[in-house]
Amino acid sequence: MKLRPFAFLLLLLPLLFSGCTKDVDHCLIISVADQKMTLLRRGVPVATYPISTSKYGLGDLPGSNRTPLGLMEIAQKVGDGASEGAVFKSRRPTGEVVAVNSPGRDPIVTRILWLKGTEPQNARAYERMIYIHGTPEERNLGKPVSYGCVRMRSRDVIELYQTVGWGARVYVSERPLAEAVRTFRLETLKLMSI
Repeated sequence: MKLRPFAFLLLLLPLLFSGCTKDVDHCLIISVADQKMTLLRRGVPVATYPISTSKYGLGDLPGSNRTPLGLMEIAQKVGDGASEGAVFKSRRPTGEVVAVNSPGRDPIVTRILWLKGTEPQNARAYERMIYIHGTPEERNLGKPVSYGCVRMRSRDVIELYQTVGWGARVYVSERPLAEAVRTFRLETLKLMSI
């Protein structure tokens, strides 16, 4: 049986777009006050991780090295199959692997979840290359010491990377974590009722 080009394309479309479905089941709530992140699955907290946001404070100005606030989403995922501690430069693996808490080393490691802003207050996040990524400086997690990105332990970012998909929402708040989760849930319910 010979397929016409159009019929063949129709057969391929589900395969081509199967990985393009937005992740609507998962949300990440990041508390700058507590330096923690909670993963929600269908609105229910399933994991909490220590993180690190910017030592320069909050904002979205280019060159500010600040962490943007508000609602964003995961635009790209980088690092499939990379080793724990694998170093990335310009989102490409360098071939180097850095051990946890190596002195004098502060590269992006293990996995990258590249964020895209969805609000005016964080509209530049993607062009500023704001990521959730692994850090070898795990001893500093729980303190604001990054250059704008959200840092995590390598093993935690691997787990997160395997769980969340493209388009998953990420909400960065100045509030304590419990309050940020509550506020996010209320805002989501309001949007759903409109």
